[in-house]
Amino acid sequence: MINYLNKHNLIRLFDAVDVYLTRFMARYGVVILRVSLGVVFLWFGFLKFFPDLSPAQDLAARTIETLTFGIIQENVSVPLLAGWEVLIGIGLITGRYLRVTLLLLVAQMLGTVTPLFLFPQEAFTQFPYAPTLEGQYIIKNVVLVSAGLVIGATARGGGLISDPDATQVAKTQEDIIFQQRQRPIEPLPLDDTA
Repeated sequence: MINYLNKHNLIRLFDAVDVYLTRFMARYGVVILRVSLGVVFLWFGFLKFFPDLSPAQDLAARTIETLTFGIIQENVSVPLLAGWEVLIGIGLITGRYLRVTLLLLVAQMLGTVTPLFLFPQEAFTQFPYAPTLEGQYIIKNVVLVSAGLVIGATARGGGLISDPDATQVAKTQEDIIFQQRQRPIEPLPLDDTA
């Protein structure tokens, strides 16, 4: 009987801790993700303002030069990219102008992945399965894009819910609201007396 009670108490304790931790993660996880992603962008962008501090600087400059058909040279492209990444970082850290910030992030990420195709000899030791260090640096951006998607999903004020029953209720309510917004707008009646 004592073993059963101890086991039962341990299960109840584990469940209580699990509920607390998942509620904490649901409540603060997206904010922590947003700020930490912002710190990464701010940090890496800031490094690009100083020659030879960013390991991605040369590849980024050549990529921009290639994408713009030589119109934007390295002396312009690197500071421009640095400023762009710093803006993304500040936007994510502060949470201000989040939609614009996420748009800048998506555009930057699209540019970031292009060296895999423009310079495969530098991105892979064996194409397409054995990336170089530069290739790994680029490929890990999939995680940054995924983080941006999670943050973007909450940009209109939504959030995560840890309770499965509350989640189901919220999903049902969201579907109803979405369907109501998708109905065609009735034209206003024309006033023939005017």
